[in-house]
Parts: sequence; C-alpha cells; structure tokens
Amino acid sequence: MQHINRFFVVIIALVCSWTQLLFGGNPDAIEIGDRRELFVDTLLSDTLLGEAQLRLHHPVRREIALLHNKPWEGNGCGYHTVWKEDSLYRMTYKAWHIKADGNTENSVVICYAESEDGLHWVKPELGLVEFNGSRRNNIILDRVPGYGCHDFSPFIDTNPDAVPEQRYKAVGFGRGMKTNLALFGFVSADGIHWRPIQDEGLIHEPSFAFDTQNIAFWSETEKQYVLYYRKTVDGIRSIARAVSEDFIHWEKQGLLDFQGRGPSHLEQFYTNQIRPYERAPHLLIGFPARYCDRGWLRAVDALPSPELRRERAQKNPRYGSAVTDALLISSQDGRSFYRWDEAFLRPGLRTRHNWAYGDNYIACHVVETESLFDDQPAELSLYATESYFTGDWSRLRRYTLRLDGFVSLYAPGTGGEWISKPLLFSGNRLELNFSTAASGDIRVELQDVNGQPIPGFSLDDCEPIFGDALSFTVFWKDDPDLGALQGKPVRLRLTLREADIFSFRFAASDKEESNPAF
Repeated sequence: MQHINRFFVVIIALVCSWTQLLFGGNPDAIEIGDRRELFVDTLLSDTLLGEAQLRLHHPVRREIALLHNKPWEGNGCGYHTVWKEDSLYRMTYKAWHIKADGNTENSVVICYAESEDGLHWVKPELGLVEFNGSRRNNIILDRVPGYGCHDFSPFIDTNPDAVPEQRYKAVGFGRGMKTNLALFGFVSADGIHWRPIQDEGLIHEPSFAFDTQNIAFWSETEKQYVLYYRKTVDGIRSIARAVSEDFIHWEKQGLLDFQGRGPSHLEQFYTNQIRPYERAPHLLIGFPARYCDRGWLRAVDALPSPELRRERAQKNPRYGSAVTDALLISSQDGRSFYRWDEAFLRPGLRTRHNWAYGDNYIACHVVETESLFDDQPAELSLYATESYFTGDWSRLRRYTLRLDGFVSLYAPGTGGEWISKPLLFSGNRLELNFSTAASGDIRVELQDVNGQPIPGFSLDDCEPIFGDALSFTVFWKDDPDLGALQGKPVRLRLTLREADIFSFRFAASDKEESNPAF
C-alpha cells in the first residue's frame, strides 16, 4: 500500500508539473508584463551562442552646456541634478572655488539653472540669497545657519500622500545644530524656495560618510522613499542604501551588493547617481564616479597640467595623482547591482579639462532631448563635469546616447544568438529597439520552456528585420496571434548578424506607434 501511495504522489507531481508548463503556471518564469527590458545586465539571459555578446556603449561628446564662471561659482562646481518638468529642463548644482593650494576661496552655495531644450541653459537672477552685497544671482541655498550644505539632490515627490507644499524634496550633507555630521532633508513647493524639513539630520554616519552627492527618491516600485549615500568601510568608499516610509525616519540596509565586483583600494566609488530609468521605471540606472589613485608614477607627469598637479599635491598628494571616470551600474531590486567593469565615460585624449580628480562626474540623471542632426529622433542627454580644480572656472558638458542605448546585444557578421529565461508577458506584439548594418539582420523565435519553437513563431516564420528603429514590431508569416501566448511561459530567441538590439517590449497595439519611418 505504501508503494502504491508513493506511485500516486509521483503521478500527481508530474501532472502538476506538466500543467504548469502547458498553462503558464511555471513558478520559475520571470513576469515582465509589458515592461521595456534593456540589456544592461544578465537577469533575463539564459544562453549566448556564436559571437553574440553584451556590448557597453559610450556617450557621444557634445557641446558645453554650462560654464561656471560667476563670482560665486568657480572651479569646484559639481553634483549636478537635472530633470525635465513639463516642457522645462531644470538643474541644481553646488558652486564654490578652490585655490591651487587646495584651500577654498568662498563657501559652498547651491545654484539653479533652466533650459527650454536641454542644450542651452540660463542662470536666472532669483534675488533670494545675497552674495558680496548683491542678490542678482542664481543662488537658491547658501550656508543655512547651523546646517551647511555640501551637496544638494532634489527630486519631485510622486508619493500620492505628499502634500503640495512639499512636492519637491531633497537631501544634503552638512553639519547641524544638534548633531555633528548628518544628511539633512529639505522641502519646497516650487523647486526654488527651500527650507529644512527639521532641525535634526535624517540619517547619521561617523566621519565624512556623506561627502559626495547623495541621492533620494520616491520608489513607485517599492512604495517607499529610497536613499543611496556614501559609506566608507575599511578605507574604501562605497555605496549604502536606506529606506523610509515618511522621509523622516530611515532604516539603514547596509552596502550594496555588487556580486563580488565592488569598489577596492585601487578604485573607489565617489558618487552613485542611482535613479529609476524613465522609459523602464522598474530598472535603476546609476553612474558612479570611479576614483583611482596609483600614487605618483611617471604616467602622472604625462597627464595634462603637470605643474598644477605638483602645486595641488603640496596640499595632499592625491590631489595631484588621483583621476576619475564614470561607470554604469543597474539593478531591479535596488540592492543587488550589476556593474560594468569597463568605463562608461572615459576622460579621453583631450586637454586639461578631463584628467583631474573631480572630472567626468555624470549628473543625476539622464533626460530625453531632441536631436540636432537631420531628422533623427529624440535621444538621451547626459551631463558631466570638466575643468574641476584646474583653473578659474569649471564647466558642464552634454553627452548623448540613443534611447535605451546604454548596452546592446551585439553580434558581428559571423552571427550569434541569445536565448532568454522563461518569461511571462502581456500584450499582442513584440517591439525591438535595434540597429543593423545594410547587410545585417535579426530574426526572432518564441519557444516553449523546453526550448522548442512554438508553431507559427519559429525563426523560419519570422520576417528578416534590418534597418534602424527605436520601436519596430516583429512579424511572423501568416500573422499568428501573439496575444494568445499571454500569461504562458515562453523563451525569446534572438539571432542577429551585424546588428545591435538595445531593448525589447511586449505591448498592446494601442500603446505606441511602431515601425516609424525616419
């Protein structure tokens, strides 16, 4: 009898397993719904074959967006925050001037700029803060009595419970009335007139833990406020996380998990710039500034401005020998991050403007702007610091990427393919953001969880795809009903030659216009 019972248990288990496979109940399938998925990590990847690889792309250098040459600004400007609100682009940043001997010439102030297109920026005379006897400046916050403000990172609070007079919130590092060093909270109704939310700091750490640009925002995914801030452990600067339900009381959650590829004594993380990517809000994208100091090697003397480096090194050797670039990191759970080891933004073969400690810090965050070239579609604009610490002023340069263009699935002419883990989607069409050579092409196959082509959706059924588009709908012969597969686990198989795929999305037909001509 016991053997018979075991037999029926096995049969029931097999039937349940088959039922899950046939009717979409596979507990191991990743539910993506109609989200846009990028190739910035390997979370959805199961198999790479042939010459297929994930390839990091790099921002394209454009014009100088902002020159920090006002008396209250100078060569120490940085920690920029950029966002688009309705039809207006807005920006805040810290401003100060650092003399060649490493001492500061004026106190840190927080400034504001705006733009109608994200390319041409103006500094409005706000009349809020007096500097050298005049209020004709764009300063929105100076050394708030008792607080100070070394950095300042605002965000629009999308929490449905946020009150209008606190629609904008920000965090900033300073020294408070009742505490030593802490991260403070600020609130505003318009993004220009700010006040501390309370006298006490929001979160405390020993020493100069917050000596960077600390980033907070309301997470639509987690339904709570999230904070990413500097934390130094064993002399290594890294990134820590905290969460809060009310922006006042914070729970520390420790250092981020970089899966064994985090910062080290050779390369440390100075900023983090972590925010949700607007076109795929479930995805967090960050651009940490990577600080590298190998000491005073002969290669340092070959870098631009060697005399100035020697002068700066008298204050501290690392002021002359350290250099900085920027990385790309991403996460979907907010705690475990995929890190690209290759620099996302290199200093490059240029002038003294890009090889100082403090250069190449990317602003928080990317914004969508119109292209200046022919009839190209909209693109992403990023902004990064230049000329930090090396003259009488500093500047902010704009860079561009195609939409979703951080990383691509790529294969050369010899070809390759990518197969996903089992996915659960919603929608009745599949869109690709892709680019091919004239002789390149892409084909798409939908498979069951066992890797077998689903009838009507095989590679042979797929029309070859070529060209360059941000949103192209994949077609199969006889137009089989893709919507019939909703909620059932499928694998996505992509084969490509001389092609890049930047993102994909299953969507309903009325979501967006697809296959646009440009």
